[in-house]
Amino acid sequence: MNIKLFGFVLALLELAAGDAIAKEGSDQYPNGAENWLAGVAPPPGNYFLNYFGHYGGSLHNGNGDKVSDASLSTWFNAFRLIHINEMSILGGNYGVHIIVPIVYQRMKLGDHDSVIGLGDITISPFGLNWHLGNWHWVAALDIRLPTGQYKAGNPRKSIGANYWSIEPLFAVSWLSEKGWEISSKFMYNIKSKNKEFRLGIGEPKMDYASGDELHIDFLAGKRFALWGVGLSGYYLKQTTNDKLDGQAISPALGPWSPGRKGEVFAIGPSVSYNSPTGTMFIAQWQHEMHVKNRFQGYTAWLKLIMPF
Repeated sequence: MNIKLFGFVLALLELAAGDAIAKEGSDQYPNGAENWLAGVAPPPGNYFLNYFGHYGGSLHNGNGDKVSDASLSTWFNAFRLIHINEMSILGGNYGVHIIVPIVYQRMKLGDHDSVIGLGDITISPFGLNWHLGNWHWVAALDIRLPTGQYKAGNPRKSIGANYWSIEPLFAVSWLSEKGWEISSKFMYNIKSKNKEFRLGIGEPKMDYASGDELHIDFLAGKRFALWGVGLSGYYLKQTTNDKLDGQAISPALGPWSPGRKGEVFAIGPSVSYNSPTGTMFIAQWQHEMHVKNRFQGYTAWLKLIMPF
């Protein structure tokens, strides 16, 4: 399901002119979405997951300082369908999924504006999962489609990122007999170019290549009968430069460091409840810190997992 969440537009304020220049569109995966049982795929069957939440934050520059008049508030709901097949490949069960996000976004870049609509859809045509004693793990490939609304030169009206991306991932969970759990999901996002980028409405088109990113969701928790409590969060580090028409983006154009490499760490409390019928509920809050070249804020989540 990386602005930050389905609707996060990583917009940047051009301090000299007071106009907006943006890496328009959003992070296509909402960091921190996976925590409890991240590496534990369910038995063969069909499953519905629902992610509902809110993100709020303000833009921070390459030094980690807050940028004035640049803030974001996003409400999102994502529908996810998973199918786990009985077919075995390399000793693991085969699975596929699709994620469809709906986003309401309100952004301030000098002036306020808002937009609501479909975000970028994620599909996974291939995933395998294994189980061995207390250890469980998943390997898969996600493909993110540029289905979200995109308005070139106007980040306040853009939900989608306007590029394709592929993301190999590996998730692992350790579950002890005493109820302890440690889970992590490791992802590497590789993006295509946005060939519709404009510095402003009516400006010429340019190629904007957003840098690749390593990001990790994590959880450490303890179960008490049907309930679980723990700490969950995420870490993201951009590994390659953002490029504009083939050149690393310059700090002369806005409040970022050379290449505009983003970085963020977030952590917060998480509570889970497993009902006797097999439905699982998760509530969590994640606070961001140590942010560079991104929005910094918080995410509040409610997550539902149920078989059907």
